[in-house]
Amino acid sequence: MKENALGKSNAKIIWFGEHSVVYGKPSIAMPLYSVDVTAEIERTAAGQQIKCRYFDGPINEMTDNLKGVRVLIGTLLDVLGNRDLPFMLRITSKIPSERGMGSSAATSVALIRAFYHLFEVPLSRGRLLELANVEEKITHGNPSGLDAATASSDMPIWLIKNEINEQISFHLSRPCLVIADSGIKGKTGQAVSLVHDNVVDEPDLAIPLINQLGEIATLARHALATSNESLLGTLMNQSQDHLAELGVSTSTLDLFCRIARAHHALGAKLTGSGLGGCMIALAANHADAQKISTALRQAGATQTWIQSFRNYDISTGEKNDNLVK
Repeated sequence: MKENALGKSNAKIIWFGEHSVVYGKPSIAMPLYSVDVTAEIERTAAGQQIKCRYFDGPINEMTDNLKGVRVLIGTLLDVLGNRDLPFMLRITSKIPSERGMGSSAATSVALIRAFYHLFEVPLSRGRLLELANVEEKITHGNPSGLDAATASSDMPIWLIKNEINEQISFHLSRPCLVIADSGIKGKTGQAVSLVHDNVVDEPDLAIPLINQLGEIATLARHALATSNESLLGTLMNQSQDHLAELGVSTSTLDLFCRIARAHHALGAKLTGSGLGGCMIALAANHADAQKISTALRQAGATQTWIQSFRNYDISTGEKNDNLVK
């Protein structure tokens, strides 16, 4: 066993398929490598302590809002065979909470990796996702698995609810994603209920929009694999139009999309459930991304991030990091 250990993970955004994924349509989620979570463990003489942005003290005194993390830590110690191990655990997260960026799942993935690193035990991807689900079930009730799968991945995730959850190849070189935080917490439950009501009350309007969002996700998968950045941008714009028609966009998110496009974004849309949260824009290159980021901050975005891509071909296992300077 090591004296110190480290585990990392990253945030996620839903690139395509918000809300339509609930109705059996495909979705694509993207890991955000620059928005990460780090879990550091140091063995100590006595006690089990945790320090994070929500709590600082003994793990057994963690409040109920952190029950998922507390239970996960206990499960990991049981699985790894040392329930009484004394340690200090420090969690550092760059992910804003309640923005649809997978904060809880990313924390779980970082924790699991750190403990397996500490105990020097091999960790398969399947086992990682199984353990992450321990926390996610407590925190979210009935998780799709999308957040944990993306938080632990180098590649986009292709998800069809209860059917497929897999990593997919993509090939992009110069484009970048710009993510802008509106500063308003997302309202997932309210947004999901709103769309459901639309499907029930106005099926002639809502169901075609749901179907079109699913078709867009399928086209986007092909565009990712063939480096068709122009098509990706067009599909993002179409998605935003459909999501706005479903009622889950906001005046702030609409404004951010217009500003991004006015500064040469290839496409822009909300990400996640909507009614708050974040917007994403696809820039042709890093210079454009910086201009878009600046304009969005000037318009009121509380935070922005620029995501360069890491190309990955899952058929060969070859990864090429393209970090535009």
